[in-house]
Amino acid sequence: MKRSKTALILTIITIFTLLLGACSNNAQNTPPATTGQNTPATNDPKPEAPKEEDTTPVTIQYWHSHNEVQMDILKKMISEFQKENPHITVEEVFQGGYPDLHKKLQAAVAANEVPAVTNVEVASLPNFADSGVFTDLTPFIERDAVDMEDFSSGMLQAYSYNGRQYGFPLIVAVSVMIYNKTLLDSLGVTPPQTWDEIDGFIEKVAVKEGKETKRYAFAVPGWDAWYTDPWMINGGGTVLSEDKKSVGFDQPDGLRWLENLRKWTTDGTVQMGYGPGASSNMRQMFLDEQIAMVHHSSATLKSAYMGNAKFELGVSFLPGDKKRISNIGGAGIVMMDKAPDAQKEAAWKFIKFMTGKEHNVEWAKETGYLPTRKSVVDTEEGKAYFAELPQYKVVFDNFDNVIGRPQHPAYTEINGIYMEAVGKMILEGADPFPLLKSKIKEMNDILQEY
Repeated sequence: MKRSKTALILTIITIFTLLLGACSNNAQNTPPATTGQNTPATNDPKPEAPKEEDTTPVTIQYWHSHNEVQMDILKKMISEFQKENPHITVEEVFQGGYPDLHKKLQAAVAANEVPAVTNVEVASLPNFADSGVFTDLTPFIERDAVDMEDFSSGMLQAYSYNGRQYGFPLIVAVSVMIYNKTLLDSLGVTPPQTWDEIDGFIEKVAVKEGKETKRYAFAVPGWDAWYTDPWMINGGGTVLSEDKKSVGFDQPDGLRWLENLRKWTTDGTVQMGYGPGASSNMRQMFLDEQIAMVHHSSATLKSAYMGNAKFELGVSFLPGDKKRISNIGGAGIVMMDKAPDAQKEAAWKFIKFMTGKEHNVEWAKETGYLPTRKSVVDTEEGKAYFAELPQYKVVFDNFDNVIGRPQHPAYTEINGIYMEAVGKMILEGADPFPLLKSKIKEMNDILQEY
């Protein structure tokens, strides 16, 4: 008997609330089918453009999770949008963090009182899209000939589902390696770019005195699958099989990442944290030079590291082996399908404005997240941005290697189960392999229910 979708989504949101620490497509991470402009194929009729500009006054709500630091630029963007569209009033409504926002969206759908536009965290988009909560934007995109090639394929992929484009990237982060450049320069080493280079890097950078570790070579967060999934994928593994009916943890390539991390943590040369306080502890150890390099979100570079470090910072893309990717994190902007028709055209205008290239660099600079448009890199604003924040350039050098997370309505539930095994390895020194293998049937049963 299949689960009630509402019940399942609430279960997933509960798990997501416990796991969210950083900020999704199929297991093979292939982009959706396209129709020439990286736009998902669709047979839906295009919405008709108004023969004349409809200036009937309309008010739309934008539900969001923007924190206090982002509010000045958000209010500025809304003000500029309303100057260009004086008949549209946008009411921004803060709804808490992503888990709180998602719960309120579920309640709003049940009550038939939804906002026109909202944020959605990237890993949760499939849960809502699968239930028909969001409007498929593909017909609007095709009608207005939006240049979808200006986004990386992975960013579009992250906000599409089953070949339909439900949203656009807005608050974008990727996980990267942030390193103590001063230290590594003094040691004559550079961050590893391949897995083959990691052991040599560890040997030169880690410092141990007997059984005590004085300096870890690097740290990998163990509190969120957003960080561990790329290690698995880069080693040739997949979270989900190609048909999405089983997990890939029982395949040799699906375990290489964990074999390495267990070896390095057991050796005392790589640090992993899990549970409350693990993120702040890792950051402080890095700032105290007890860790030479941390795998962390690009969104933390300005907020947590720049201005706090007493040494020069560098950023490197994740080391790769059979692949070399990093997963997109953060949130996108979507339209609610139950919004009144009178609000949808206004909502579409607002989505286009918020994700347009004209304000892309300013938005990124003020929020601390990343630009999402390829065309902004060589503009005067883009050049000034990278001159001020050269560490971000490495992300754009690997722009098309930033991909969506494994995309399935049960993904968050699945990663909650496998991260338990990682947590026991970190906190208890347990062997994660029998723990993980014992959960294979449970995870596969969850997938079979779809």
